[in-house]
Amino acid sequence: MNKEIFKELLKQAGLTKKGLSELLQIPYATANSWGNNGRDYPYWVKSWLTLYIENKECKELKEIIRENVCKDENN
Repeated sequence: MNKEIFKELLKQAGLTKKGLSELLQIPYATANSWGNNGRDYPYWVKSWLTLYIENKECKELKEIIRENVCKDENN
């Protein structure tokens, strides 16, 4: 993964490096160092962010369905 992909995934996730570090319970300096000074991104970060984004989208879709389907069932 390169820096551009990382930034795009963070954007899609609605996260900052600080927010990511808080979710992962790691020091901000650790997340901030990824992709800098020859330091690679950990192998799991791309898949973790991808799953986080997918989960976020599923929760949003679930809420839309709940609002629209459950509303119709109550009428």
